[in-house]
Amino acid sequence: MMIRYASYFIAALLPLLLFRWFVPASVGEIDFWLLWLLAMIVVSLPVVYAEIALAYRSVDAPLAGMQKLTREADASPVWRSFGWLAALVSIVIAALVISGASTGILAALTELNSVPDVPSFALAAGLIVITVLLSLLGVAPLPIGLGLMVVGLLMGLTNGLPTTHFAMTGINLSEWARAVALALVSVGAGTGLYWFGQNLVAKQVITANTHNMQKRATSEYRATKSVLPIWILQLLVGVVVLLLSGMAVPPIGQLLYWGGVLFVASYLLHYSTQQLAHKFGLVISLIATFVLALVLVVAVPTTWLVGILVIVSTVAVLLLSIFAGWQMKISHLRKSLNFGNEAFYNLWRVAIRLVVPLALLLALIGWVMQWLS
Repeated sequence: MMIRYASYFIAALLPLLLFRWFVPASVGEIDFWLLWLLAMIVVSLPVVYAEIALAYRSVDAPLAGMQKLTREADASPVWRSFGWLAALVSIVIAALVISGASTGILAALTELNSVPDVPSFALAAGLIVITVLLSLLGVAPLPIGLGLMVVGLLMGLTNGLPTTHFAMTGINLSEWARAVALALVSVGAGTGLYWFGQNLVAKQVITANTHNMQKRATSEYRATKSVLPIWILQLLVGVVVLLLSGMAVPPIGQLLYWGGVLFVASYLLHYSTQQLAHKFGLVISLIATFVLALVLVVAVPTTWLVGILVIVSTVAVLLLSIFAGWQMKISHLRKSLNFGNEAFYNLWRVAIRLVVPLALLLALIGWVMQWLS
């Protein structure tokens, strides 16, 4: 039962995890949130549709599924790198939020006058060990993590909502870059998490159903039934996070919140381990995930982690959009999406082939301009 709702947990949790890294200093910039909404519509929505369609077509997880799909489309093996990048994006996100949790826990313990006499990197390494052990539980940590994070935030509400002053500011490519990055990471586009979740559900259905029931399920299948609930949930959570930005949370609430973050990060590491296990086996994949996450948390500054996440996730989404838009056979994707109206399919195809790559390239230019300045 938990597997069926894993995608919805992720949809609710990713904005809570990642908004803080990409929102502007002044959260009341109306133009930024309008750009974010535009990016959610023209970039994230088509990409989530593509993930769900490829999941349905491949009937396998991203790394293994891309091997099937490239053979089916007679496409270059280069496109299979999406599976590897998706696993890497997941590890980078986990490293980023664990690094934030380490800093946040130390700050909360300082307020409580209970700071442990250990270096900050040692605490971060310990948190990585805990998170990797939790990853062995699979999907189970997700509701626990969500519960702890929500309780922590509710404790902050006792001080009242923060005051936000909304105003229009100038629009530029750097602002578009941040809006696109926020839309991608808060939706989880480029991570393959929804592809993975869809595959887990599909395996349950295939196991439970007879051949005739599978045929009937195929005729009733609509990608929209999976995509829109996820996308709308992310929009709603995004608005809530916007209203809560800048809220003062008491130390105990902070500890609960960051504890929940560790539970959620464990699922991200579980996902990446499962992807790598397709090639290297479970034990080697678990060790590789642990070592890479440990290096990223201990040796890489948080600001660099944000930059790495932006670059890798953008490249992953770019690969996915070009493969789905230009390499896959039209008839296969039409069946996988199963839109009720041909016009919707045509709109999606234009978006995934032209709009998404162009928006991503403009965002990359914006990031380069921001970094150079």
